[in-house]
Amino acid sequence: MTMARLYIDTQGAGPDLVLLHGWGLHGGVWDALLPRLTPHFRVTRVDLPGHGKSHAIPMPAQLADVGRLVQAAVPENAAWLGWSLGGLIALRTGLDAPQMLRGLILVTTTPRFAAAADWPEAMPPEQLQEFAAGLGEDYRETLLRFLSLQVRGDESARAALRQLRDALFARGEPATAALAVGLELLRVSDLRSELACLQVPTLVIAGGYDRLTPPGAGKALAEAIPGARYALIPKSAHAPFISHPEEFTALLTAFMGDRHEVEQLKAEHAR
Repeated sequence: MTMARLYIDTQGAGPDLVLLHGWGLHGGVWDALLPRLTPHFRVTRVDLPGHGKSHAIPMPAQLADVGRLVQAAVPENAAWLGWSLGGLIALRTGLDAPQMLRGLILVTTTPRFAAAADWPEAMPPEQLQEFAAGLGEDYRETLLRFLSLQVRGDESARAALRQLRDALFARGEPATAALAVGLELLRVSDLRSELACLQVPTLVIAGGYDRLTPPGAGKALAEAIPGARYALIPKSAHAPFISHPEEFTALLTAFMGDRHEVEQLKAEHAR
């Protein structure tokens, strides 16, 4: 039995960079950022299972299985840039298959989305349950409420929200079953105990006003990963690549450039 392949599109030239979107959206959410990236990288944008043009592919109930679907669709030895849920998938893949990735860029990502007694920098579990309940009543309104929460506090909130809303259904409507599974992945996943084992060069980018994955969670994530870098975009919220594209691109290209230099030095020493 052959595995269904996720929808991807690839543009640009240079080191491979894979972009993974967040819950409820699709690869088109990177449209405005793409012209900043394609002069430097060969960019592969993925529509996750049940989202965008991968609408017909069921969302697996395990992060590792989602990661395997992505691996089958994208170039090897790429850096994976994951936003929110996409970051959680990228992180899981970095733990499971470090040989597949040349770097991780985790954007407003946390190893545990739901708050706990020992993890206060996170969403209340009740809030995730409310979104799950809302899917059965009016999933469109639920998605729009989720987008509003993503930009709250951002100095460019109005423009960022407009861009997210414009993108939301641009590649068709997501499968409601996939949305429900995605929320459950956010609710139950907890990768904190494995972070010290991660062997992939990692950059963590956080937003100072993020209400979904507070910056404290990003800082804790970076501190737990050996050698990881942490960068804060102070006046952004959950979607800094939309609200602060210049700062975001500068952080990304600096990290990717450093990785390229290290690999060139290794290659020279090997000759």
